Amino acid sequence: MRMSVGKALPVVAVAATLALGACASQGDVDELRKDVNGLKSDVAKLQADVTAAKTESARAAQQASAAAQQAQNAAAAANAAAERADRMFQKGLRK
Repeated sequence: MRMSVGKALPVVAVAATLALGACASQGDVDELRKDVNGLKSDVAKLQADVTAAKTESARAAQQASAAAQQAQNAAAAANAAAERADRMFQKGLRK
């Protein structure tokens, strides 16, 4: 089972604090808290970036789908025009 980064950070902080135990000064603990808060901020920014990328990807996929539909419609119209032109040509040959 994978643990997300957001859930792992507090665990790492607690484990580091317990590992340091009595040999860690208050300054060390404060520095560790500062680092953890910085990591949390980085994770939040990355999550926002991922959300923005997903939104942009969905928008691009929708645009691509619309463009493909337009291309299919244009191809169908071209085929219909070619068939009409061919029928008119064949009609002209019969006269």
